[in-house]
Amino acid sequence: MARTLRQAGFETWCVGGAVRDALLGEAHLDWDLATAATPTQVRKLFRRTVPVGIEFGTIGVFDRDHRMHEVTTFRRDVKTDGRHAVVEFGASLDEDLARRDFTINAIAYDPIDHRLHDPFGGQVDLTRRVVRAVGDAEARLREDRLRALRAIRFAARFGFDIDHDTWQAIVGSAPFLTRLSPERVKQELEKTMAQVLAPSTAFVRWRDAGAFASLVPTLAHIDTRTLRAIDALPRPGLLGRPLRKTLRFAALFSEAGGKQTERALRDLRFSNQDIANVSALVDRWSRYAPTLTEMLSEGTLPDDAGLRRLAAGVGRLRVAAFVRLAAARWSAAGAVQPSLVRRLHRRIITMAFREPIELADLAVDGDDLRSAGIATGPALGRTLHALLQVVIENPALNSREALLKIARTHEPPSETDCRSA
Repeated sequence: MARTLRQAGFETWCVGGAVRDALLGEAHLDWDLATAATPTQVRKLFRRTVPVGIEFGTIGVFDRDHRMHEVTTFRRDVKTDGRHAVVEFGASLDEDLARRDFTINAIAYDPIDHRLHDPFGGQVDLTRRVVRAVGDAEARLREDRLRALRAIRFAARFGFDIDHDTWQAIVGSAPFLTRLSPERVKQELEKTMAQVLAPSTAFVRWRDAGAFASLVPTLAHIDTRTLRAIDALPRPGLLGRPLRKTLRFAALFSEAGGKQTERALRDLRFSNQDIANVSALVDRWSRYAPTLTEMLSEGTLPDDAGLRRLAAGVGRLRVAAFVRLAAARWSAAGAVQPSLVRRLHRRIITMAFREPIELADLAVDGDDLRSAGIATGPALGRTLHALLQVVIENPALNSREALLKIARTHEPPSETDCRSA
């Protein structure tokens, strides 16, 4: 691809994250090119192209392995609104590199002659393990406010420090981050969860810079120990692993409570499924964790009935995720012995899947109660819930005969009684 452009007379270089990652010894398949050719000229040279960002000079070109690579014309910014820039073509390679965000991303590689062009000292910063803005840090971040979050993600991903002037510019950008779309903020959160082994290092910086205060006020004062719980959970990766994603976001919002989490995720344009899964898990943590944490920190587990109540309250299909979230929180706080957590996990999973904890597990249903003379309507539903509480306390009573006898000989509980149970 580069050779085709060069043979047509157009200066062409590999640029961006692939060059950076190659210098760091990391594999990277998304090699992008910067070239003197205009978008029209690029499209004439290659058979399979797509105009992924033609107004910004970017054409997607497919290689022989059907992978798409972005080929972008050398450009300079004419003006910017803090997120999107108006560009003009006809710039030099150095002018094109000067408009990039950080020095480690402003290194060009000539794949034909195998040489590097590094006018801003990106290789030195890679060696120093530091993220530094190209040129004037405040100006670079003013051009695109998303760069503040990208700087934090890069630093956390590679275990780098952030240059002092760049950090000050990030802090200065925080009040203006509201210009970013919710979708873009969500994407940055997801990339951090997927790419960074220890996301707490990124999110502590989000908090300290004021990014959470601007973008997710619920998390403005989040405790560092809560953030470290995320690190104890496996990375979801960029594809698949939905439970891992749910767990990491549940840990992030675990101080907030279910309703606040639901609102925050909705504001960030998460999918309805993500919102439901994460907020439900956070809600269960908020409701059951204080008592459970106190008990386990004293070295004791709930008795069998207590474990059944817990499994019923959390929900059979959420029990495993709940214990994994709890284990991560307890590990970060040093609150509970790991051996005790393992015992809890084994016992509650057994209880959840072998013993009656849901209405569907009862030996009777609504038809059975109606046949036994129990009046239809709300009272019947309350009776079923009351019978479930009886069975959770004593599974031996989960037989048709025993439950019908209890239903006949006891007054139907009130709605208030049922809720309190």
